[in-house]
Amino acid sequence: IVSSLVMVVTDKKSDIAILRTLGASPATITRIFMVQGTIIGVIGTVSGAILGVIFASGISGFIGWLNTAFGLNLFDAYFINYLPSYLRWQDVVVIVCLSLGLSFLATIYPAFRAAKTQPAEALRYE
Repeated sequence: IVSSLVMVVTDKKSDIAILRTLGASPATITRIFMVQGTIIGVIGTVSGAILGVIFASGISGFIGWLNTAFGLNLFDAYFINYLPSYLRWQDVVVIVCLSLGLSFLATIYPAFRAAKTQPAEALRYE
């Protein structure tokens, strides 16, 4: 998130400068980039959590199907015949909350960097 937002800030310096010249305050520019980064983080976290829950809850059945369909014995070396998988919802909630918090924190540096853009410097070579 940090690297993608830093690239967006670098690419949009002239647009940021135009917004600043039209009267946008540094706080407004900061909010724009923080909202953009937070939306990216929310989309990534929600999609990752959904795919992770689906994968974790279905992995035992998939491995069992794979063993019977192709005649494989993937876990014979480990003296088990299945892949144990137990989904703990408390862990999912903690990981989702930490991911959302970290994605929000990751937006702070690029947002402040965008807010410090000086219109005259950014538009000098345009």
